[in-house]
Amino acid sequence: MKFTKMHGCGNDYVYINCFEEKVDEPEKLAVQISDRHFGAGSDGLILICPSEKADCRMRMFNNDGSESEMCGNGIRCVAKYVYDNGIAKKDTITVETLAGIKTIEVVKKENDKAQLLRVDMGAAIFEAEKIPVKAESSPVKELKIKAADREFTFTCVSMGNPHAVTFIDDDIKNFDVAKYGSIIEVDEHFPKKTNVEFCNIKDNTHIEMRVWERGSGETLACGTGACATAAAAMITGKCKKDDIEIKLPGGVLTIRENESDDHIYMTGPAETVYEGEWKK
Repeated sequence: MKFTKMHGCGNDYVYINCFEEKVDEPEKLAVQISDRHFGAGSDGLILICPSEKADCRMRMFNNDGSESEMCGNGIRCVAKYVYDNGIAKKDTITVETLAGIKTIEVVKKENDKAQLLRVDMGAAIFEAEKIPVKAESSPVKELKIKAADREFTFTCVSMGNPHAVTFIDDDIKNFDVAKYGSIIEVDEHFPKKTNVEFCNIKDNTHIEMRVWERGSGETLACGTGACATAAAAMITGKCKKDDIEIKLPGGVLTIRENESDDHIYMTGPAETVYEGEWKK
């Protein structure tokens, strides 16, 4: 079975072209192929499938085998794949996901390959029951959760999948993301678990962020997490509605809210690492 390894800001996945390949047990394959010692090594598995509603359909599986609704870095790579391989050779590409149909614009090309892409991520959702999160009021801007030896205050957002964003004063580079993120992910407030973003506000257009992803652990980047962080910063007045640069361990994503429809737009790179074959 042929596959392609791709990444967006270091958030790496194994991609399989299901226009040509058949995958019977993607949950099992995701665990095997994502293993960094005995597999290809990745944050998960993404299937690029035919769609009756869009140019293609994306299915995304975390490295624990669980399926997720949406992946911001992953969907840019999906759009790059279908553009580069002629499945949808056009500057505006639509991708069907469990979070709805998303539109991706190819912003920059090099040697007829997509390099920089902008995704219309839709509007940020702050209603507690839609995220979902158990909270007494909406929007959820001051949810206090104790994890291990300290308490955090979260703003909760859905970008098609649940996120809990906290702004801290700690040195983000040395912060113990695994210690606290693993506890908060499965906290009782989150019936479907949650992604967790730990953030430093640098100024009103720059944020540094690390993320603990639901089902994957800490990753070098998270597209939906960057969008959720920008949305949380704007709704709490910590950042202005402008191009907000989110600095992640794997690179930088630019997030902007469109004032006319409140949609969040994410711009970032997508890169092919290598192609290979998986022995079934």
